[in-house]
Amino acid sequence: MQRQKLVINGKRLKQELEAFAEYGKTAHNGVTRLSLSKEDRLVRDYFCECCKKLGMTVKIDDMGSIYATLQGVEDKPPIVMGSHLDTVKKGGRFDGVLGVVAGLELVRTLVENNVKPKVPIMIVNFTNEEGARFEPSMMASGVLSGKFDKQTMLKKQDVEGTTFEQALAASGYEGDITNRLTEASAFLELHIEQGPVLESENLSIGVVECVLGMVCYEIKITGESDHAGTTPMKMRKDALFATNTIIQKAREKLSQIDEGLVFTIGRLNVLPNIHTVIPNQVVFTIEARHKDMNILGEVEEIIKNLSSLVAAEGCMMQATKQWGRDTVWFDEKVCGVIEKATQNLTYSYKRMVSGAGHDAQFIASYIPTGMIFVPSLNGKSHCEEEFTDWKQCEQGVNVLLESVMQLLE
Repeated sequence: MQRQKLVINGKRLKQELEAFAEYGKTAHNGVTRLSLSKEDRLVRDYFCECCKKLGMTVKIDDMGSIYATLQGVEDKPPIVMGSHLDTVKKGGRFDGVLGVVAGLELVRTLVENNVKPKVPIMIVNFTNEEGARFEPSMMASGVLSGKFDKQTMLKKQDVEGTTFEQALAASGYEGDITNRLTEASAFLELHIEQGPVLESENLSIGVVECVLGMVCYEIKITGESDHAGTTPMKMRKDALFATNTIIQKAREKLSQIDEGLVFTIGRLNVLPNIHTVIPNQVVFTIEARHKDMNILGEVEEIIKNLSSLVAAEGCMMQATKQWGRDTVWFDEKVCGVIEKATQNLTYSYKRMVSGAGHDAQFIASYIPTGMIFVPSLNGKSHCEEEFTDWKQCEQGVNVLLESVMQLLE
């Protein structure tokens, strides 16, 4: 028998996204809702209230993550969807929250159509995904997946010296370790792209295959400080001039590796930073991302070989690897389900990668996982201008719904 074709209520989705955006709303239509802040606690209260009205059971784990479950016919591992409700300072209305509200709208659609799912349907709100108040980002999903040590995370402090442990206790959302997400049939995260690719190619949906691997190096260039007016140019050991040479050469060589490689000089500090003194030290970072770890290996070789250029200018270079991560590939079967769902709905799409990190990349280490992207206007995110067309949000949730219906079969 052919199953019932369901679509979500786009008007209701828009109203709910706008309702969530009221918690921490900024003057320019953005949102500041730092993890475990008053605003975060209030939006959590509202989310739990919405779930309970739908007949869902709500549980909270020891990291404050919330799990709302619609019971299924069979007591089997659930199909899970979700994201996060915390934001950066003066962030947008869609980052993270879209994935949570999408779950709400999906369950509402099932309930109003009297669809009893074969297995439980769960919505999750992960704590402190952004890391804007407590570093690192993706804290709760990192603990769940064994990537981060819980005791270390509890001691993390915000700028005012409040620890994560203290904030969690004060929020009223400190739950039990037995409520953690330990198994599921699948995990699906709907998210805004946070980049310009889908919009530039006039596409509605991104079927995300992986989260890019990356490396980050800190480069320290050491020269000598002298008087800016009395030292002849040929006798200088100028750390900033040497840095300029390195950056130009790094850009030239890295640009030739692969068109999919992205790299950034994200931080640069010059010492002593006085206009009458020749700089004696420059510290900067080079970060690079690509899906192929062999490509990132080439990046590392190029970085290490830059030292010869510095020596020619009388300076020394020290390259220290700050951190790196391997590419996280999502489950091919789940990606296939998402792709088929998109095709069934006749939406335009492409298979793509995510340059940004998401909770899904940690959950993928122990649960079959997939991600769905919808376009970001002008590629903007983590700012008040962040926007995704309401119709595109609706299409994304419909892909999520169709994917879940396929998984239920």
